[in-house]
Amino acid sequence: MSAPKIDPALHQARKPDWIKVRLPSNPRFFSTKALIDDLRLNTVCESAQCPNRWECWSGGTATFMIAGDRCTRACGFCAVTTAKPFALEADEPQRVAEAVRRMKLKHIVITAVARDDIADGGAEHFAQTIEAIRAAEPEIVIEVLTPDFHAKEECLQLVAAARPHIFNHNLETVERLTPVVRSRAKYALSLKVLARMKQIAPDLVTKSGIMLGLGETEPEIFQTMDDLREAGVQVLTMGQYLRPTPQHLPVVEYVHPDTFKLYERIAYEKGFEFVASGPLVRSSYHAADYDPRARHKLA
Repeated sequence: MSAPKIDPALHQARKPDWIKVRLPSNPRFFSTKALIDDLRLNTVCESAQCPNRWECWSGGTATFMIAGDRCTRACGFCAVTTAKPFALEADEPQRVAEAVRRMKLKHIVITAVARDDIADGGAEHFAQTIEAIRAAEPEIVIEVLTPDFHAKEECLQLVAAARPHIFNHNLETVERLTPVVRSRAKYALSLKVLARMKQIAPDLVTKSGIMLGLGETEPEIFQTMDDLREAGVQVLTMGQYLRPTPQHLPVVEYVHPDTFKLYERIAYEKGFEFVASGPLVRSSYHAADYDPRARHKLA
């Protein structure tokens, strides 16, 4: 079967009123930016042109992107630069840990570009960063959002051994659209990564997310939910795809907030423990709203 095609010349629907971006309104936004610049850190907030950057930075939070700002993949939805990456920076884990100390974070999300140029895909770098953060702040909740590592067992074991609280790997879209939306990634492989991490570390909370508005159908969305639950995923995020540049995939539909709320209800009915669903929801948006430690208190 040939890969589905999304016509890049497709009419770009006008953004509705519910897609709004708040501009910086308090000094904390600029102090967060200054700290990130001072420590020479990358954030997915900037590299991926996240619409929530103003709100998150004004609240003193950010999602740190390790292993550089150049990705070896060229996904049709992503604004991160595709280019030959630079070498890993050995002191980056300590710089992230210093940011944790200065920002007094209680929940941190660490993501990374895909590093297919490195044998372990950057897994050891993830592990070192997790360990540095925990040494700086033992009580912090550590969430990682990783690439697929080509589902290599040794890579998954490295990350699991560092004991993050939450392991996130985004499915991004439904199975039919995966070949055109994601570069080199495979739907079944991503499900395998999520399922295997749950097998390796049963106490680890697994999380995934999808974008809506790329042309998926409602039955496909529900099937994706079922596939994620079958893989043992406990936390789900659903947000509106926003086209970062004219060279990226077009928005086929702006999904109404009421529809996002409906999908949230259905996801809970399917057994997810926590669901964040809305037009501006992203993988790490308000991530601290879910505390995996509370699961043990309720058990």
